[in-house]
Amino acid sequence: MVGYAFSPIDLIPDFIPVLGYLDDLVLIPLGVAVAMKMIPEKVMEDCRIRSKEVMGKKKPINRVAAVVIICIWLMLIVMTIVLVVRASSTK
Repeated sequence: MVGYAFSPIDLIPDFIPVLGYLDDLVLIPLGVAVAMKMIPEKVMEDCRIRSKEVMGKKKPINRVAAVVIICIWLMLIVMTIVLVVRASSTK
């Protein structure tokens, strides 16, 4: 299902109105449901227990990544303002 979801080739091309997206809205959830049913109950229960343990722990915080992302956004905002000011001043 992951391959189908990310594949550029669809059963019904997306440019066909309504039907193009309808196949994605139907086939992907059905595929996920089938995949979930194929997972043994013991494995699923083990994964649920592990996820509860992980979620109970303190989540990691990466401040460096946050600063980098904020700087990128600020640079994009400044560049946009500069381009708008330049475009409006030349008229």
